[in-house]
Amino acid sequence: MDTIYDFLDDVRLRPSMYVRGSSVLHLQSILYGYRVACEIHGVPAQTDFDHLGPFSEWLWPRLNMPYSSSLGWAVEIERAAEAVGIPSLTMFFDLLDEFRAERDDAARDAPR
Repeated sequence: MDTIYDFLDDVRLRPSMYVRGSSVLHLQSILYGYRVACEIHGVPAQTDFDHLGPFSEWLWPRLNMPYSSSLGWAVEIERAAEAVGIPSLTMFFDLLDEFRAERDDAARDAPR
C-alpha cells in the first residue's frame, strides 16, 4: 500500500479486519495514527482526513451543515447514517467515492 487511499480501498474490501464494530470513529482513529506514524518516520503525510482537512471541509455542505462540526467528520457521518438507516461505513465509502471523483475532476481541469 503506497497511499492512504490504497489502505482505504483495502478496508473497503475487508472492513471487519480493520475496523472494530464497523465504526467510522474507529476508522478515523486509524487514519490519525497513520498520519502520526508518517510524521514520525519522515514520510510525507496525507492530511485529507485531519479534523479540519480537505475531506471534512468538503463534507459539511454534503451533510447540509452550514459550518464545520467541532465533533469531526466521523461523528457527523455516523449521525447522518443513523438518520437514514444505513451503515456508517457504507455512507463513508459512498462519500469518499464522491470526494475522490470531484478531486480527480478538479485536478484534470486545472491549468497546467
